[in-house]
Amino acid sequence: MSRRTHLAGTAIRRARRAAAATGILLLAAAGGGLPGCAAPQAMLLKSGLDSLRTEVAGMRVRDSLAYVMLGDVQREMREQRDILLSTRAASGSTTQELFDQMSRLEARLGEVMGRFQRVTERTTAPPAAATGVDVTQVYDQAAQDLTQGRYEMALQGFRDVVRQAPGAELADNAQYGVGECFFAMAQFDSAAIAYAAVEPLAPEGDKVPSALFKLALSQEKQGRDADARQTLEDLVQRFPNAGEAQLARERLGTARRR
Repeated sequence: MSRRTHLAGTAIRRARRAAAATGILLLAAAGGGLPGCAAPQAMLLKSGLDSLRTEVAGMRVRDSLAYVMLGDVQREMREQRDILLSTRAASGSTTQELFDQMSRLEARLGEVMGRFQRVTERTTAPPAAATGVDVTQVYDQAAQDLTQGRYEMALQGFRDVVRQAPGAELADNAQYGVGECFFAMAQFDSAAIAYAAVEPLAPEGDKVPSALFKLALSQEKQGRDADARQTLEDLVQRFPNAGEAQLARERLGTARRR
């Protein structure tokens, strides 16, 4: 079993225990009635829900075993909800609010499972070239993933485009997208490598100025100020009319005034 699978299994087991504990507390509260949000039972319920929320929000499942375990968690949450439904007639508004929170958590868990399923399908799918899939579609999906903050999924899509069609018109854009994913994830060393690889793919491409500017920013983030300054000066000299060149001039001017 891989370390990733072990970590995912551990997180899901914690979530399962939190779900069961939350259901028991909800049942107890529904049977006894809650006098108000400040009651000890309400505090216990809130604590249980907070724990479950933390576990669900932090889960990142990566293989089929973890997916099955995650399905068990979802089923257990449904069972706890059904128990609460059968007893909540005797409860007050506080229990109703907690029931609503649990329903929202179940929906969130369903969303995590759906996202995992999409990642699994994309990971196990044959390469784009082998299936005849248009690399433009792969690129467009990766660009959408990047825009919506699904950086790891976007990274995989951009890499697929570069790997399967290095001579395609979109190859340099996809390589730039790889750099954008790493930069967004604050992996600035990998981002610098990715941006530097844009020009070799398309020396006359329109992404070269942008890649040079973002390469300089990545170098700055790593504390490589001399390298960053050299990259910016190279950008201004080679592409004086590019919009990125103006940004580079401003950045160089700011650095000189420090």
